[in-house]
Amino acid sequence: MTSDSQKPSNAPSGGRSPMDMEPGSASPRQQRPQWLLFLWFAIAILLLFNFLENNEQRAQVELTYSEFLEAVQEGQVEEVTLRGQSMEGRFNEAGQEAREEEQVETFETTRPDVEDSRLLERLEANGVHVAAEPIDPPWWQRVLLGALPWILILGLLFWFWGRMQQRAMSGGGGLFSMGKSGARQIRSEESQVRLDDVAGSENAKQEITEVIDFLKEPDRFHALGAKIPRGILMMGPPGTGKTLMARAVAGEAGVPFFSISGSEFIEMFVGVGASRVRDLFKQAKEQAPAVIFIDELDSIGRSRGAGMGGGHDEREQTLNQILAEMDGFEVEESVVVLAATNRPDVLDSALLRPGRFDRKITLENPHREARRRILEVHTRKMPLADDVDLARLAEITIGFSGADLANLTNEAALFAGRRGQDEVDWACFADARDRLLLGETKDVGLAQDERHVVAYHESGHALLAYLLPKADPLEKVTVLPRGRALGVTAQVPDEERYNLGEAYLRDRITVMFGGRLAEAVTFGEVSSGAENDIEQATRLARRMVGRWGMSERVGPAAFSESHEHVFLGKEMAQAREHSEAMAGVVDEEIRRLLIELEARGRELLERNRRALDTLAQALEERETLDAAEIRELIDGLVEVEMVE
Repeated sequence: MTSDSQKPSNAPSGGRSPMDMEPGSASPRQQRPQWLLFLWFAIAILLLFNFLENNEQRAQVELTYSEFLEAVQEGQVEEVTLRGQSMEGRFNEAGQEAREEEQVETFETTRPDVEDSRLLERLEANGVHVAAEPIDPPWWQRVLLGALPWILILGLLFWFWGRMQQRAMSGGGGLFSMGKSGARQIRSEESQVRLDDVAGSENAKQEITEVIDFLKEPDRFHALGAKIPRGILMMGPPGTGKTLMARAVAGEAGVPFFSISGSEFIEMFVGVGASRVRDLFKQAKEQAPAVIFIDELDSIGRSRGAGMGGGHDEREQTLNQILAEMDGFEVEESVVVLAATNRPDVLDSALLRPGRFDRKITLENPHREARRRILEVHTRKMPLADDVDLARLAEITIGFSGADLANLTNEAALFAGRRGQDEVDWACFADARDRLLLGETKDVGLAQDERHVVAYHESGHALLAYLLPKADPLEKVTVLPRGRALGVTAQVPDEERYNLGEAYLRDRITVMFGGRLAEAVTFGEVSSGAENDIEQATRLARRMVGRWGMSERVGPAAFSESHEHVFLGKEMAQAREHSEAMAGVVDEEIRRLLIELEARGRELLERNRRALDTLAQALEERETLDAAEIRELIDGLVEVEMVE
């Protein structure tokens, strides 16, 4: 048999009597909030004082104003006290005898709103003693009005203190946890991301895999004399998968993983960030082997003592503490610091030296095959139609990052949902890509004259892109307004370009001038629609002349102007490293190059005016033309001998 003391605490029972309760345990009645008792006690005191005040008052009668005047006229009133519109008075002996049956000595009445100017004369004529008193609220109202502000202030302070205590007890911050790191510990089973989900970054995955193996089997590497890397810095443009790689490490490592953003260290109080750094590394060392991930490292790791106004004391102290903690790792402490940033150029040099961030992993936008694998990952659970070709989709998404490709697949699924489809077809992916690249189609009604100008503008771009051999292949052209543009000419490179030749750059600038030149050739004037084209062409020409040495007059020398922001840890003034005369030569060469390419494009459009008119007319009628339709329209109209 089992005694009562051995029964499990959660075993069902038929109830407990008051005798069965443990000593010191509170009954339901005793657990009632104490503030209710204080409330009832305060109400009882108020009622008691009100009762005593009413009993102290002598018996009195309520008189109408007419009865009051009649009593004054008959000489029955001894004294009157005025309190605003109300009056209280006392009967004399004659008045008390007249009301012997009622046994009253005092009375009260109310004056009408219309002031009786003869009232005081009547009272004085009949020998009535007149007194006046201010209107005072009852004592309990005075006490309440005086104490209410303090009650509210004290209540607010107690509420605020209770909230801070609650946050401190729950670990969510507060007065007693301001110096805590606030890092989120992620367990392997909590992370749903694995290295198989990270596609297109094979080199980075190989570096990370070595660290994961070290964390899983540190003794094997220690036996060979190897030391675990102190830190791994992941660099790359936004959307290339730095944070995703860290989440994959959290899922694969099988060790405690602490994640925090760099901005979470910074507070308005100097020293709080350093305290949080110490707390974070203390937690990681206690649970070693462990991984610390700091996202957006550049928010606290910028160069110290540089930029406008010097450095920020709190940020610099936080950075100094990180450097000290990373130097303090012992050999047996298997703690790895992962950090991510898209601005490695502004980081302090002390962070980047060996012994702190030993490895630097660069993540770039994925190439074609990597894009295909990323698309396969994001479309695993997506019902695809038979006409969807992920390889072709990877070809026409050059320049897309991993985040862009994830957004592309999501937009395609949204398009399919809005259209009521059961599968995501190629049209959904094509429309999603156009939306991301060109912008959303705007419902803007253009006037006929303006639509005519836009059609020739886009036809000029499209025709030069078709004629010039080094230009990127033409994909489509439309006069439907998208984003901030009234029309769009889309060109898609057939392959990734890592090295830009001079012939390609010259053809690219010429295509940029196509819209402006088509307007000038057709209408004899230009419009403001070519503002962005001219800006991009000038910027590209300046790089060709000032950075890439593509000018015989300037020669193989760099004369570019610095565009580094002074607030990003750089110097206030950037000294020019060339003379004013050389700057003038560079400007002349840029202008000469642009004028030369503009003349080249004008000549091509004038020689192929029929093709330009045909293309513009078809574009006005159909609004959108793809590459095959453009080729069919102008294939027999262009002068092949003019194509350079």
